[in-house]
Amino acid sequence: MNWNSSYHDKITDIETALTCLQSEQRVYIGGGAGGPARLIAALPRYARRRQAAGQPLRHVEITHLLTFTTAPYLDPEFEDTFRHNALFIGPNVRRAVGEGQADFTPLFLSEIPHLFRNGALPLNVALISLSPPDEQGFCSYGVEVGVTKPAAEAAQTIVAEINQQMPRTCGDSLIHISRLRHIVEVDYPLPEAPQGGNSARHMRIGQYIAELIPDGATLQMGLGSIPDAVLRNLTQHRDLGIHTELFSDGVVDLVEAGIITGARKTFHPGKIVAGFLFGSQRLYRFVDNNPLIELYPTDYINDPFNIARNERMVAINSALQVDLTGQVCADSIGPHLYSGAGGQVDFIRGAARSKGGLPIIALPATAHGESVSRIVPMLDRGAGVVTSRYDVHYVVTEYGVASLHGKTIRQRARELINIAHPKFRDDLARAAQKLGYMSS
Repeated sequence: MNWNSSYHDKITDIETALTCLQSEQRVYIGGGAGGPARLIAALPRYARRRQAAGQPLRHVEITHLLTFTTAPYLDPEFEDTFRHNALFIGPNVRRAVGEGQADFTPLFLSEIPHLFRNGALPLNVALISLSPPDEQGFCSYGVEVGVTKPAAEAAQTIVAEINQQMPRTCGDSLIHISRLRHIVEVDYPLPEAPQGGNSARHMRIGQYIAELIPDGATLQMGLGSIPDAVLRNLTQHRDLGIHTELFSDGVVDLVEAGIITGARKTFHPGKIVAGFLFGSQRLYRFVDNNPLIELYPTDYINDPFNIARNERMVAINSALQVDLTGQVCADSIGPHLYSGAGGQVDFIRGAARSKGGLPIIALPATAHGESVSRIVPMLDRGAGVVTSRYDVHYVVTEYGVASLHGKTIRQRARELINIAHPKFRDDLARAAQKLGYMSS
């Protein structure tokens, strides 16, 4: 059958497309900027229609990573209809997880595709967003390949929004329309990420990190003010490369300035490789049909052995707290779950095994208007350790760089105290002595 004819046969309205959802199923929702916003918004209407027809929808598990849409399935009205299982906790589901109204499954990002494929987390339905098809009937997953592609490949049924504004990305990023059960055609702009990193504090952190980075390095960095500040401090570097789980607009600036070339990369030379993207419309236009950019599933991008194939691999990741032994909390505030591990450990370990690699944890020295130190004697009670003290090499704040790898606990404590805010250093030193990390 001609694919074009099949494509048109599959086009339907949102309400009809959602009829494939049944009770006791597990449904994956595409994440990041690639979330199928119209399908998500229609879930309450579908549930109410089923209820009114005397065929209530019951115990549907919805699972996804970070999404930038609303989460209407978490409304108390749907307590018996939908239950969310977060693989990464974003702002739209944080309250529900914290109050026990939604679940959280802690996983490294590199591991998630395997759970879908091996049946440990089987998927009945995948709700995803795609680009329009090409001449051969292949759509691109666009800005979110990392977990969405493995999820869709493992799901029994795929319902896709075909968004006229979804860019077409290269790499392992295609799906044929023959795999789709229902198609809903839409046309709306993708969500955009605010750009940060302009504050003096973030720029100082970015400057310290930039001074560690050699020419020819390959970088991993995510979203946020610190990654943006690092990129702004790299304007004098040469032949940088990118191998990262995600990137944003700052990378575009350095490509256009001739600083990111990938010329000295030892894995995917000359290419920017990632799992997903989140930025402005400028970024989405830049990646559209751009052969410089290649997106792959996260079990490939975040595999520490693949990461280590990049010489001079620099991994830059954030933290909420670091204790005086080097333990890193990045996913919780005390016992209260806040986010997830994401790809932090994948890249820290990959960079550690890279020839000339630099695993870096970066964070502001304080929080809450400089009233709380993020360098602490011990992590808060109940706080999760995302990156162990055995994995940490460098910790950077606006007060400098602490080099921890191969150092004793006493040496680590001194290094970390030196990069804490000055007003907390005496208290930290006394605490280190009381804990037996340092002598008086």
